[in-house]
Amino acid sequence: MATALVTGASGGIGAAISRALSARGVTVALHYQSGREAAEATRRSLQGDGHILVQADLGDPKAVERLWKEASAAGRIDVVVNNAGIFPNHPPLSTGFEDWVAAWQRTLATNLFGPAYLSHFAARTMVEQGKGRIVNISSRGAFRGEPKAPAYAASKAGLNALSQSLAKALAPKGIYVFVVAPGWVSTERVSKSVTDPEVLADQPLGRVATPEEVAEVVAFCALDAPASLTGAILDVNGASYLRS
Repeated sequence: MATALVTGASGGIGAAISRALSARGVTVALHYQSGREAAEATRRSLQGDGHILVQADLGDPKAVERLWKEASAAGRIDVVVNNAGIFPNHPPLSTGFEDWVAAWQRTLATNLFGPAYLSHFAARTMVEQGKGRIVNISSRGAFRGEPKAPAYAASKAGLNALSQSLAKALAPKGIYVFVVAPGWVSTERVSKSVTDPEVLADQPLGRVATPEEVAEVVAFCALDAPASLTGAILDVNGASYLRS
């Protein structure tokens, strides 16, 4: 029986990932930062038993170390999904310097430093176990840029580089690293934006991705993807942004 740690599991994509993994018999440690009630609701929606909640500020190295120890109490962690992320708007021409600095510090701490800290613990533990998988949730913004939230785009580009560096370093030890890069996803947080005509005009499918579609790809990477796919970045954006 596999155990997975999913960060940002209180709602949206993280909740869908947790449900998809539990449906495959995986025990899930659900991380949250402040939304305990929502995380508890996600836990109640999972199939199977033994799922636990773990709280931490991912930007705090000591908190991440505590998170890893508490999550390990659910069982040997075979999969880590670095899903937690924030997207604060800070357009460069209309944001004051103090707010600009705060946005960069907060975004990088959550979106890049947190996954880096957690991956350190995961990699060392998984090497001892002889196997393991890390799945990082990036974004199409890493490739096309985010003019209203440049720190977000930079953090996700950094996450891509981190992931591929880890993939090279860990492959000889049987540890595989994958990246899933969604575009717009119809979560509750952006429910109004995803029906905006300007957003839909950019979607060849006529709609944005669902959390369940993203979760299906994550579950594939976490449980089924062949070893030779390690280091890959898988786009889930409905052809709204194409790269080659």
